[in-house]
Amino acid sequence: MNGAAILTKRPPGTSTSLKEHTMAITLSEQDQQTLRTAAWGAVSLITAAGAAGSPHKAATEASIALTSATGAVGHVLTKAPKGLYGSKTTAALADQVLPALTASMTLLQQLDAAEADNFRRTVTVAIEAAGHGQKGEPSPTMAEMARKITEALDAA
Repeated sequence: MNGAAILTKRPPGTSTSLKEHTMAITLSEQDQQTLRTAAWGAVSLITAAGAAGSPHKAATEASIALTSATGAVGHVLTKAPKGLYGSKTTAALADQVLPALTASMTLLQQLDAAEADNFRRTVTVAIEAAGHGQKGEPSPTMAEMARKITEALDAA
């Protein structure tokens, strides 16, 4: 996407022509990488926390949620980030991902509150979807990781 994500809005009482009411949110490559690291990293964290269950199914369900995102966030999250999967431990991954979640929310809140909400909902749905990929209830470990992810989203 070469540095820009598109957000479409239609002011109340105006025509439905989207061409007339398109505005761009400019996201640098680094901003896009931060959003990808945050969202895809959250999926990796929740999958690691659910490794005792069915991690492949959890990862698949969560990945579908991310790639189903819409708006500017959806355009950015279509690609997984490069370099995220070099972490050797869950703690090392969390050290990278949790701050990226907070930074992503801070950035998007500055640019467009609706896109910040879209990002938060997208990540939350992905985490919930990962929990549904497990047999029975999500484990206490998954619940705790979901809490940490939510806390990082809300820290902005």
